[in-house]
Amino acid sequence: MWKILQFLTKNLILAIPTTMILGFICGAAGDMMWLKSLIVPFTFLMVYPMMVTLKIRDVFSGGDIRAQTITQLVNFALIPFLAFGVGWIFFREHPYMMLGLLLAGLVPTSGMTISWTGFAKGNVAAAVKMTVIGLTLGSLLTPIYVKVLLGATVTMNMAGVFTQIGLIVFLPMALGYATQRYLVSRYGPKGFAERFAPRFPGLSTLGVLGIVFIALALQARTVMASPHILLQILVPLVLIYSVNYAVSTVVARMLLPRGDAIAMVYGTVMRNLSIALAVAINAFGALGAEAALVVAMAYIIQVQSAAWYVKLTDRLFGPPAAA
Repeated sequence: MWKILQFLTKNLILAIPTTMILGFICGAAGDMMWLKSLIVPFTFLMVYPMMVTLKIRDVFSGGDIRAQTITQLVNFALIPFLAFGVGWIFFREHPYMMLGLLLAGLVPTSGMTISWTGFAKGNVAAAVKMTVIGLTLGSLLTPIYVKVLLGATVTMNMAGVFTQIGLIVFLPMALGYATQRYLVSRYGPKGFAERFAPRFPGLSTLGVLGIVFIALALQARTVMASPHILLQILVPLVLIYSVNYAVSTVVARMLLPRGDAIAMVYGTVMRNLSIALAVAINAFGALGAEAALVVAMAYIIQVQSAAWYVKLTDRLFGPPAAA
């Protein structure tokens, strides 16, 4: 089973579209509303394993303050408003699709931020800090941004959204950190790194695929009634990611050394779509499934574009320094 999960984790470019197709087929074939009872278990399965391997202590080490500051300024002073502006242009008559774009732009960084930074030979330590800081700030600020930007058009119980974020982010974070400390104390850092850490990303991938399947199954009838909706979603998503890559690349090249620059790009472009998906489905009721469809489509662009960008990093930032 672990080998299958590792294969899926390494091949998200294929696994996510395949899962979306399967979810669509099942949703089109019959009533899949019973899947709602699986949302919370799959959400926990998606978030908790990611937290077990997250190096929360690294956030307190210094040395890259400029990179961290620039990254979070882009994450919270630019990208949410870019997502909102694009959403207003394309979906002003569909507020919950606007919500999907906004959620995708509000929770930055994921484990993929660290992975892709490593693939591109960037500063992985800086990427770890960006992940912890971005995830924490994004989780705290998401209800406030949604209320301010979409409160007039989207029904939202702010206390309820904070509660949901606590359940799907901070509770798994606390339990994940406790699990990490327990395993490290019992098996040692090396035992944890070699025996346990490689298994958790696969479990998180299983949770992601489960939530993606549910999102598509619940929205299959809507897509069947208006198949052009998929193209309508892809166009604004491509626009947001393209602008995000362009702005982050220019800023990173101007202000940061190579390693920090690569971490900064992936720290701003890689959004935590897993948590955005969970918030959309858990915190906004039946209409949240419409927002979840937008977030699910973002997976395709995010994973594929990250792989392409790795191939461009040497051309954009120069080759890594010789060891």
